[in-house]
Amino acid sequence: MSLADIIQLLPDSVANQIAAGEVVQRPASVVKELIENAVDADSTQIKLIIKDAGKTLVQVIDNGKGMSETDARLSFERHATSKLKTADDLFAIKTKGFRGEALASIAAIAHVELKTKRPVDETGTLISIEGSKITTQEPCSCSTGTSIAVKNLFFNVPARRNFLKSNSVEKNHIIDEFLRVALAHPNIAFYFYDDEVEEYRLEIGTLRQRIVAIFGNNYNERLVPIEEESTIVSIHGFVGKPEFAKKTRGEQFFFINNRFIKSAYLNHAIQNAFEHLLSRESHPSFFIFLNVDPSFVDVNIHPTKTEVKFEDDKSIYAVLRTTVKMALGKNNITPTLDFDQEQSINFDYKPKDGIARMPQIRVNPNYNPFDSENNKGHNFLQNQNNSIRNQSNKSNWEKLYESHQNETETSVTSSSFVETIEPTQEVISSSWKNDSTESSEKPTIQIHNAYIISPIKSGFMIIYQQHAHERILYERILNNIENQTAASQQLLFPETFEFNSTDAALLNELLPEIKTLGFDMDEFGKNTFVVNGCPVNISESQIKPVLEEIIEQFKNNSGGADLKLSRNQKLALSMAQRVSIKAGKHLETSEIRNLIDELFACQMPYATPTGKTTFITYTNEELEKKFKI
Repeated sequence: MSLADIIQLLPDSVANQIAAGEVVQRPASVVKELIENAVDADSTQIKLIIKDAGKTLVQVIDNGKGMSETDARLSFERHATSKLKTADDLFAIKTKGFRGEALASIAAIAHVELKTKRPVDETGTLISIEGSKITTQEPCSCSTGTSIAVKNLFFNVPARRNFLKSNSVEKNHIIDEFLRVALAHPNIAFYFYDDEVEEYRLEIGTLRQRIVAIFGNNYNERLVPIEEESTIVSIHGFVGKPEFAKKTRGEQFFFINNRFIKSAYLNHAIQNAFEHLLSRESHPSFFIFLNVDPSFVDVNIHPTKTEVKFEDDKSIYAVLRTTVKMALGKNNITPTLDFDQEQSINFDYKPKDGIARMPQIRVNPNYNPFDSENNKGHNFLQNQNNSIRNQSNKSNWEKLYESHQNETETSVTSSSFVETIEPTQEVISSSWKNDSTESSEKPTIQIHNAYIISPIKSGFMIIYQQHAHERILYERILNNIENQTAASQQLLFPETFEFNSTDAALLNELLPEIKTLGFDMDEFGKNTFVVNGCPVNISESQIKPVLEEIIEQFKNNSGGADLKLSRNQKLALSMAQRVSIKAGKHLETSEIRNLIDELFACQMPYATPTGKTTFITYTNEELEKKFKI
């Protein structure tokens, strides 16, 4: 008796649901597929309408070439596409889509209504589908082009619907997909409506105009154009100036043949081009378009089509890096030379009439530098300055020598009786806090305007001033938020700030918590906020950067997702990182001592909230080994 066969073909409805698991992960996936289809239809105007962050409705309306009744019906079949004919076409893909899976997958897990009409047809076609089953197919009256409405997403896959995030998170993902396509096609007008409120109105224009329309007018001055033509790749677009770099990878866009991609390899080329212009923690903005022969790039790796493989990626890396470096050089964006000078000193010479001339030097031929009468005033000032400087230096060195001598004597007398053990951070912290009488006499030195050196009983410690101040501010601000004790200073004149739609929505959501930081601010029209007061520890010029820093921390759950920080902790962290004194800031002796005292008064003085070290220690034994004593 033979056993029954157990392998069978899955029904199309089941196969489509399985395919939908890869193609449609969230409402943003639907938005991406439908907008890309609209672009492939040669549209000049595309409207995106969503409700309930896409869970209730995602609708895309275009004025493209439309479809016939037969094509409209076939478009919902698996692997049915108008963009490929033979296998060779896979090596010359110029359209957004080509797999023929998107509409079939979407129709398997939602209610879909399609209206489409070609310019040559008098009437259009209406097709309604529920879970891969066609419920309606009939002629209808509609405009030229296509309108697809996807309703009740995941209605028959409740588990997948339960995995969706909050409306604000899902909306942000939708905006990301919308903007990626809108940036790639400034020759198409895009409109975005959320719950009947217009979020974006992007008219046809140049790439620069499109970037400014999306991210705000202040981006116009931030952009550095890049352009290069080679036999391997042609490159055009913009990179952001180094001074506007951010701590998160915010506005970073790569496009290959007008298709948005993600590439850590190419990203490294950009970061390398900004070498010596940015700190390791900063990331530049860029909007870069690469045009490559389609046969030299493979986009058929994943259904999302955001990953690609190049035939000669090393050459593209080299060309991209060189192009960006040349663009920065042409725009006179070069590293500043470290002369350790104050920022307030300005060596720019601007003649009144705009014409530069050689300086006129007048020499007195009768002047005798050895004549005491002529040089009396000069000698007096010079001698007085030398005397003051010498006394000051002598006093400082005497104090330093006395402290060093006392510590040396203590070390010598005790070394033969007590086993020397490297002190733990707890011992250092407690010894500094308890030894308050001696701390005022301990010599502290700032080097390179970044590091503070201070002696301890077993040796010395080196404090990185930026990390130390970041820890101090973080605990202070967090305490103010939790106890509702943050002080606010009122501005003489209220300031208004405009943000792009995504940032404004996030800022509006965080507004109650932001007010606990000491900001007296409210929404003031579309994407605009008015600030009447700010925290006492920031200046007016820091208001916009601090708010941008807060937004960056919360974008895509960055700046704390891995650390599992609460919302209050994220707010405190973002503000502390922005306001803290940076490396390169000269500190007075009193400021140095206050910084050390406040650091060791913290609950966790040893590291920043993100885990970076605030100070390190060296023992006398380690020094003796270095000098072979």
